Amino acid sequence: MAAVDLTTHPGHLARRLQQAHYLLWNTMVSEEITSPQFAVLNALVAEPGLDQRTAGERVGLDRSTIAEVVTRLGRRGLLDKVRDPQDGRRFLLRPTGEGLRVHRKLTVRTARMNQVFLAPLSGDEQALFFDLIRRVADAAEGLRNPAEPATAQG
Repeated sequence: MAAVDLTTHPGHLARRLQQAHYLLWNTMVSEEITSPQFAVLNALVAEPGLDQRTAGERVGLDRSTIAEVVTRLGRRGLLDKVRDPQDGRRFLLRPTGEGLRVHRKLTVRTARMNQVFLAPLSGDEQALFFDLIRRVADAAEGLRNPAEPATAQG
């Protein structure tokens, strides 16, 4: 059997894209705070007081990953967990003052990194790229939960 052309395999290209993102993130944004950690911190800046499950849903992280991210952010002093007064079993998450400071710093760095990352594309191509990748990512979310079938968008 002949070798396949991996440039036509979305998973292969997604992995290469992720590798490039990881390299740029570590060199231009932070070696300490990961992209998923930043995503959670960003969600909490946008909506302070989210519970862990909801924060994970906002940024597309599964339960075990969000738990680990929250633990690491808490250890670094970037977020606080407070018991939900409505439901004592839940904790609500809020960025600390240091978390807000780190978020501001990393937001500037991520903007610069994204410019470098997307530099091969024109403005119109970037808009199309985001539209297409969002559609594929949204459809892929439906694959995680077979009880909710993904719907085709046209």
